[in-house]
Amino acid sequence: MTTEAAAAAPAAQTSTRSIRIWDWPVRLVHWSIVALIAGMYLTAENSEWGWHMRLGHVLLALLIFRVIWGFVGTETARFGSFVKGPGAVLGYLRGAYDYRRNKGHSPLAALSVLALLGLMFAQVGMGLFAGDPYDGATGPLNPLVGVMTADTITETHEWFYWVIFAFIALHITAVGVIGAMQATNLIGPMIGGTGEKAVEVEANQPTPWGRALGALAVSAGIAFWVYLGAPPLT
Repeated sequence: MTTEAAAAAPAAQTSTRSIRIWDWPVRLVHWSIVALIAGMYLTAENSEWGWHMRLGHVLLALLIFRVIWGFVGTETARFGSFVKGPGAVLGYLRGAYDYRRNKGHSPLAALSVLALLGLMFAQVGMGLFAGDPYDGATGPLNPLVGVMTADTITETHEWFYWVIFAFIALHITAVGVIGAMQATNLIGPMIGGTGEKAVEVEANQPTPWGRALGALAVSAGIAFWVYLGAPPLT
């Protein structure tokens, strides 16, 4: 059966079974980022700058971890398994994609993942260089840039979170609409890790704990090094 024919097959004709889709590191990072973004917004709005910056460093560590895990993690976590070329994205938009016969991110969702990671890295990066002597919210890398540059970064950092919120709203809307159109639960697997897929689809591999803990240690170490002001390693 061709991909197009498989995508057009009625849902009732597809035999499914519950399989493992997402490993726990992907799910932990996903929902932790959701909580951290909310927490950082609330701490900024209430001028709790100490907590705001602590949460920012936790977010930095998680973002670094997700990038590392995108190369050494399980199948559905790896960028190489879900980041596709323009042809795959166009095929997806034409309907040549069946969620029951594919696990992990769709070609279009892959672009959303990359965009969200990029936007959050940009926001966290600006926070590291930002500085406001009046409220004490000065990032650890602020001394590395000039005053005028820091002012520009700080001003951008203050409004850029609306860009992230808008993209998150778009992402949530897309998940809801696509899930309804495909009659597929896209949120449940990101919570519990398992979901219904066609019987021929192989389950995702178990989480390699050693790699996960190693990646987490490296990520935390880099974030702590940045927290210290990125001193020379010599």
